[in-house]
Order: sequence, then C-alpha cells, then structure tokens
Amino acid sequence: MLFANSPYYYFTDAVLRAPTLGSMLMCLGASLVGVLVFLRKESLLGESLSHAAYPGVMIGVILAGMLHLDEDQEMVVAGLIMIAAGLTALAGLWAIHWLEKSLRVRSDSALCFILAAFFGIGLTLASQVQFSFSTLYRQAQVYLYGQAATMTDIHIFVYGTLASLITLTLILLYKEIQTILFNKDYAKSLGINVSGIEAIIFFLIVLAVVIGIRSVGVVLMSAMLISPAAAARQYTNRLSIMLVLAACFGLISGYLGNYLSIEVSYSLASLYPSARLALPTGPMIVLVSSFICLLSLLLAPERGVLLRVVRIAKFRHRCMCENLLKAIWRIQGGHPVSFEQIAKYQSASKLYLRFVLWRLVRNGWMVNAGKKAYQLTKEGNVWAAKIVRLHRLWEVYLVDYLGIGAEKVHLNAEEMEHVITPELEEKLIILLNDPKRDPHHQLIPAQINL
Repeated sequence: MLFANSPYYYFTDAVLRAPTLGSMLMCLGASLVGVLVFLRKESLLGESLSHAAYPGVMIGVILAGMLHLDEDQEMVVAGLIMIAAGLTALAGLWAIHWLEKSLRVRSDSALCFILAAFFGIGLTLASQVQFSFSTLYRQAQVYLYGQAATMTDIHIFVYGTLASLITLTLILLYKEIQTILFNKDYAKSLGINVSGIEAIIFFLIVLAVVIGIRSVGVVLMSAMLISPAAAARQYTNRLSIMLVLAACFGLISGYLGNYLSIEVSYSLASLYPSARLALPTGPMIVLVSSFICLLSLLLAPERGVLLRVVRIAKFRHRCMCENLLKAIWRIQGGHPVSFEQIAKYQSASKLYLRFVLWRLVRNGWMVNAGKKAYQLTKEGNVWAAKIVRLHRLWEVYLVDYLGIGAEKVHLNAEEMEHVITPELEEKLIILLNDPKRDPHHQLIPAQINL
C-alpha cells in the first residue's frame, strides 16, 4: 500500500502534528510576502536575503558556544540564531540598497553580489565553527538545508504568530500597499507614507525569510516566496485574489510536502529496506510548490502555455477552414472544384488540406461531388460570402478612411477578416455608409446574419 496513513492523521498525531501545521503556517506567511516580492519584480531578493541570513546563523552558534549553551537548550540557541540571522539579513538588505542608490549598481548585480558575498562569509565562519563548536554546528546545519520534520509545538506558535502578523498587516495596509505596488508616484501624491510602508514590507520579507529557513533551509527559501505567487498570478489580475490563491497554494505545499515526505519514505523503506531511501520534508515542500507553479504555468485558463497553444491551433484551423470556403466560393462558379484547384491556392500540406476538407464535409459546409471534387452547401456559401464581405469591407476602410493605397490592403484584410466581430462589422457599415464595392471595384456580398 503506497499511503498507509489517512490525511487527517497528520493533524492529530502527536509527532506529525507540529511539522505539518508548522510547515503550513510557514508556507502561508512566505506565500503572502512572496506576492509582494513578485509584484515588485524583486524575485531574487528572497534568495539574497536567505543567503545573507546564513552568516547570522553561524554568529548565533558562536554566541551560543561562548555562552556555554548546549543542545538541551534548543530554544535559547534557536532564539540567538534567529536574532543574529535577522540582523545579518537586514544588513544584506541595507547593503543592496546602498549599492543601488549610492554606487549606481544595477539591481540584479547588487543582489547577486550580496548573495555571494554574505554566503561566502557564512561558509567561512562555518568552517571554523564545525571544529570549535561541533555539537552546535550540527544544529546550525538545520538552517542551511531545512529540517521541518523535527518541529515541535512551539514552532506552531512561532509560525502562527508570523502568519497572523503578515496577514493582519496586509489587511490593515491593503489599499496603501496596493497603490505603492502599482503606482508609487501616485501613492506619493495621495500623501501615503511610501518610505514607511516599504520599510514595513521589507521587514516582513526579512522576518518571513529568517523564520522560514528553519523549515526549508537557506538554499530553498526563495522558492517558497516565489512559487506560490507565480502560480497565483496565472489565474488573476486582482491583488486580493492573488493573495488568497497564493496563501492556498502555500498551505497545500506545506501539507503535501509533509504528507508525501513521510508516506513515500515509508513506501520506499518497505520496498528497498537496505537502501535507506528517504525524502526530506523541506525539499519536498519546495518540490510540491514548484509542481503547482509548473501546472499553473502550463494549464491556467488564460495564461497557461498548453491551453494557449491549443487556442492558437484552433484559431489557425478556423482560419484555414474559412480560407478554403472563400477560395472555393470564388472559383466554383456553380460547378464542383477539384482538389488540385484548391491546393493551388493554399500553402498548407496536402495531407492537412485533405483533413480540413474532410472536416468541412462532415460539418455540412460542403459536399464531396466525387472524383476528388467539392462543392459548397447552402450553409457553406453563406459562410464563405460572409468572410468575403468582411475582407472587402476592411479594404474599403483602409483605403477610404485611412488613406492607404488599394494595392497595399489585401494582406492586412486577409488577416482581419477572421477576427472582425459582428459589432465591429456594424460600426464599419455605419462609418463607411454601407459600401457596395471594394477598392478593386468588386461587389461586396450583402450582409447575412449567421
């Protein structure tokens, strides 16, 4: 059996409850803050701040060692580490802004420089700490790679407080934050304290990063900021809905990361008992979040890549159908048109042309007249005349209203004839006084409502 425990078991079991709820609350706070980071186009900021926090982790370990603290005083050690990590993250944030404003360094360059420099300092300190305070060093490694599975009930309180603080701040300052995100100059003209609001936003980002590294680690924390926000962005243009969706995706990632980590590890252990295979919780949370983001990028109704490709393919197929109807309408003269005559006016492959013709016959727009010849039905004639009418109306508009030469309008009309709506057609008729001939002196078919 792949999954041995019920999903509800993770909320009731004394051992699994804390990692599950703690991770969900951490992901909730990180996702809400991540929306702000994402919309400010500072996606690399979370990565830089999480790495800038690593020297603080090592400084916290050094302070704990100097105070002769040991593993039994875990909460005191964790408190020192969090405070020091927060201070170095704030120092990294200040350094980024100083590089950008004082030295005119580009934003991406400043972010990358601080990321590398601070992480290098952290690794240098770590190389010394692992020999000076070996026991505490093992505890500090938790913050590099994350260890959500060892959370206790106190972590639920910590992450719950963080998530509540972030949520309350966003609710109270929603209008101000929304205005600053989308038009900072307009916010200043309204008298909004832009500097103060931005300081609060940066404080929340640092707080989310510093507390979150306990679960997913320095290396992966930026993914928890950006993935839910990027996924939510695919479904909406409204900030409020984006925040709600990102929060939901974060909660789902926190829960499924724990659930799959435990259950799949149990399954792997039973299948391969000698291999000692296991899936760590922190990376699993990030993988679930990334998977949700990937699915959203591919399948979101409006922005999804795959659905967009499908819509483009359907539109091109419709254009081909309409072009074939129009071509047959022009050349048939009341007689069947052979396949060779049709193919002469089309650039598509003969195999695809046969498929389109088969679809048109099946839909009742033309009939197969035998010997590879085709003839439009009544419905096909109406539809083809409609396309020709739109084509010639647009040519009249380009020539008479915009003053473009008649010899230059055909190609543009070939494209526009497929997208002119009935509403636009009515406007063209009124604007052009219902013309009867196009610029090439060809009759414009009468208006027919399909």
